[in-house]
Amino acid sequence: MGEIIMPPEQRRTALAPLPQDNSIMAVISRAAADPSCDIDKLERLMAMHERMQARDAEAEFNAAMAAMQSDIPSIAERGAIVVNGQKRSDYATFEDINDVIKPIMQRHGFAITFKVENVPSGLSVTGILMHRTGHRESTTMLLPLDTSGSKNAVQAVGSSTSYGKRYVMSALLNLTTRGEDDDGHAAVPATTVTEIQARQLQALLNRCSDKAKAAFENAHGTPADVEKASFNQVLGMLSKSAKLHELASKGGVDANNQ
Repeated sequence: MGEIIMPPEQRRTALAPLPQDNSIMAVISRAAADPSCDIDKLERLMAMHERMQARDAEAEFNAAMAAMQSDIPSIAERGAIVVNGQKRSDYATFEDINDVIKPIMQRHGFAITFKVENVPSGLSVTGILMHRTGHRESTTMLLPLDTSGSKNAVQAVGSSTSYGKRYVMSALLNLTTRGEDDDGHAAVPATTVTEIQARQLQALLNRCSDKAKAAFENAHGTPADVEKASFNQVLGMLSKSAKLHELASKGGVDANNQ
């Protein structure tokens, strides 16, 4: 029988070794499936895999943090420390910092949480900055209870907690603040409702009478233009108006008079 001659492409395919997954997880899987595998060796492989994951997560955390820093503005100082009726200094409130920073953190895969504990000297406030890859960084601040201005015990805890959150967040994110009127360069948190809140208001407005819709437009414009501080009040008014309109419609009454 003569020699079988294969085309070059088929010859290369026949001679090429089968691909093998040599990733660390594949190695661990093969080792775990081998009855003769040493348990200590398997544990060392797992520990190495965890170290590699932690290293990669930290690298992604650092890269995301570097990218986020260029997006973080200076925060407007809209809070004031008043002693005996006189303003001593201005500061950026925790609420203002949170309103400005939260959407920026979400875009870059970050979230922050706090742990508050009672300690003999007062309060311990820990801020924990987490990234979606799993890496996290934290910092802790110890504070005495703020009893200034004749605060009661609950108010003292609340004041110290807010102060601690503000400072550990600033430390973790390297925040800067400046006066609200400093050449207009300081970021001021949005004063209108969020997108989700605007959709809630629009859904209720759609169920109201034409008269109520016209009154709403005259007072607020669109749902997205409603002041954040007025959200609960407007939500309650629209809920009541929508309910009255539905009752009037069922009863055959002119709904536009509601």
